[in-house]
Amino acid sequence: MFELVGLGNPGQKYALNRHNIGFMAVDSLAAAYHFPPFKIKFSAMVSEGTIGRHKVLLCKPMTYMNLSGQPAGDLIRFYKIPPASVYVVHDDLDLEPGQIKLKIGGGNGGHNGLKSLDQHISPAYWRLRLGIGHPGRTSLQKDRVTDYVLSNFSRNDEEWLTSVLRAITEEADTLFGCDPGAWLTRIAQNLRR
Repeated sequence: MFELVGLGNPGQKYALNRHNIGFMAVDSLAAAYHFPPFKIKFSAMVSEGTIGRHKVLLCKPMTYMNLSGQPAGDLIRFYKIPPASVYVVHDDLDLEPGQIKLKIGGGNGGHNGLKSLDQHISPAYWRLRLGIGHPGRTSLQKDRVTDYVLSNFSRNDEEWLTSVLRAITEEADTLFGCDPGAWLTRIAQNLRR
C-alpha cells in the first residue's frame, strides 16, 4: 500500500489558497479514480482505493499545515507503510507556477508542513513539489510570503493550475514506484497536449 498525503489547511476559507494545492491534487485523484467518501481517522480525512494496480491511502491532514506530520505518521504506523512508500503533494515557493518536481528525501526548504512530516515520519518520503511562484526575493517581499501562500490563486493561475492537476491525475497510475525522471517526462508530455 502507498500513502499519498496532500498538504493544506482545513476549512472552506482556505480551500482555494495556494497553500492548499496538495488538498486540490488529492481531491482530483479521489474523484477521477472513484475513491469512496473521505472519513476521519487519526485527525485526517482518509480514503482507501486503487490507482492503476496500486492500493493507495489518500490523506488530507486536518491539523493545519504546521502539524501535518502527526496524522500522516499515525496512519503510516497503523497501516505499516514504509516512508519510501509515502508521497507528499505540496506547494513550493521556489518553483515557478506550474513547475513540478519529484524526489525522495531532501530538505524542507522552510516549509512548515514538511518540517512536521520530517519529525513524525523521517525525511525519507517522496515529495511531489508543485510550483506556486514566489511573491519576491527582496527582504521586503519575503515578508509577504505568508499572505501570498494563504491567498487564493488568481484568475491568471487558473489555466496552469487546471493543467497541472489534470496531468498529475492522468499520470497517477504510473507514479508509485516509478523512476522520477521518466515520470516527470510523462508529465511534461501531458502538459504539452
